[in-house]
Amino acid sequence: MHHGLPRQAPGSDASTRHLLSLCGPLPERPRVLDLGCGPGRSALLLAAEAGAGGAEVTAVDLHAPFLDELRTAAGAGGLADRVHTVEADMGALTGEDFEDGSFDLVWAEGSAYLLGFDAALARWKRLLAPGGTLVLTECQWTVPEPSAGARAFWDPHCALRTTAGNLAAAQAAGYRVLGVHHLPDSDWAEYYGPLAERVRTRSGAGSPAMAAALAATREELDVRARHGHEYGYTGYVLRPVSAGDGDAWPARPETAADTAAVREVNLAAFETPLEADLVDALRTDGSWLPGLSYVAEAPDGSVAAHALLTRCEVGGAPALALAPVAADPSLQRSGAGSSVVRALLAAARERGESLVLVLGHPEYYPRFGFVAASHFGIRAPFEVPDEAMMALVLDDSVPVPAGTIAYPAPFGV
Repeated sequence: MHHGLPRQAPGSDASTRHLLSLCGPLPERPRVLDLGCGPGRSALLLAAEAGAGGAEVTAVDLHAPFLDELRTAAGAGGLADRVHTVEADMGALTGEDFEDGSFDLVWAEGSAYLLGFDAALARWKRLLAPGGTLVLTECQWTVPEPSAGARAFWDPHCALRTTAGNLAAAQAAGYRVLGVHHLPDSDWAEYYGPLAERVRTRSGAGSPAMAAALAATREELDVRARHGHEYGYTGYVLRPVSAGDGDAWPARPETAADTAAVREVNLAAFETPLEADLVDALRTDGSWLPGLSYVAEAPDGSVAAHALLTRCEVGGAPALALAPVAADPSLQRSGAGSSVVRALLAAARERGESLVLVLGHPEYYPRFGFVAASHFGIRAPFEVPDEAMMALVLDDSVPVPAGTIAYPAPFGV
């Protein structure tokens, strides 16, 4: 059924490149492991483009015909010396090719579900070299309450979660999130378009196995047509937390002794005093939540960065507004800002908060799990680019409210 098709799961070269960009700097010739590679569309792109001059890719799949297709394509593309195929079970990798710390990048588009998201996180971590990155895509719910029809199809196959559920699982497994990418509908079309044409031209006559495969595929295509708005694929870019991660920028709740330093960091980080004045005004407002103003410390104990969460509402339901986030300009891009944001969001989750909203740079905040707020029917009370207004669900057991954000009075909106 699937032989000769370009993809075995939703995806695109554009999404592969975007996920690769979220990994940050790689070695000049990174060692890449592509698990459940199928016919190797991602493996070929990584071999050609990862690192400064392409990667050394080990491509693993249990289906030998897919590996044959990949070797042929690699040869045709002049990449035969960069792609090494291995017929093996990606859940039980042994031998000298798969020793601990062997790879700078472990890649799994559309294949982790075969093991289960949590099992994949656990089993593949040991394969990463220090500073290595795991990239995987996973099908998940995109609505808080999926319909009975969608669940009737998916629940027997695999228990889908939401972005919040998968992020929580990744963090619990000892990873930090470098980025999150929700695959667009066009990525599904790249997969389902050729597959639907294959189904249209095939007959199951005389072959019970083919007849069953055609029926199952038709059902899958039909469910996507009727319920596709309820689920989708999301890519996660993850890096194991090492013993030293965050040591340079320990984060903690602010104390009264930090007030002046917090103001100074906000004054230095922004072109006007508006953000510093906003923090001071919020301190005396009813929206202030003790324990949700965090600072990151520099090695000398000074305040290197600050982040604040205050109470807001969406459609009358409680939520949190993340603003401002500031780092000493001399320490920007050092990790201080990311450390304080991660610690603050963890504190909010531990307090039982369920939703955080931020207006910020769409290339920065997705690393913490934020997605476009419009995805949930949430909108700002003023004109703003859609991708800049973002939301993070901390507890996916709580229905996500829809509506207009009501900010605290000191925001002046």
